[in-house]
Amino acid sequence: MTDPTLPPVNPPMFQPPAAPANSAPGAPQAQPAPAYGQNAAYSQPYAQQGAPQKYNVLAIISLVTALLSISLAAIITGHIALSQIGKTGDKGRGLAIAGLIIGYVGLLFSIIVGVVVVLAIVSDPNVLNNM
Repeated sequence: MTDPTLPPVNPPMFQPPAAPANSAPGAPQAQPAPAYGQNAAYSQPYAQQGAPQKYNVLAIISLVTALLSISLAAIITGHIALSQIGKTGDKGRGLAIAGLIIGYVGLLFSIIVGVVVVLAIVSDPNVLNNM
């Protein structure tokens, strides 16, 4: 605990380390040796690189199922993939969107064909016999 009657004490400002006594002003400073297992020539340029990003598996599945005309699976996996990509930052957003678009177009086409077939059967029950 601090004594409330004492004046406040400010923390000391950061002071850079002093140059060694045997070096001349303006002379180049020696760099510290790299840690064990690191090569000095290669440690700096690649230090900022992160791990390579991976593609979201559900985004790939969405596109593949859309191309195989399994529209409902493409739509479901596409929406789940977009949700996961938003949370994890994986690659594959374009694949998921493509799977969703193709899946919705395929689903719409299937619904239109189904309605046309049902209307043809209702209007003339012998339509199936003529095929």
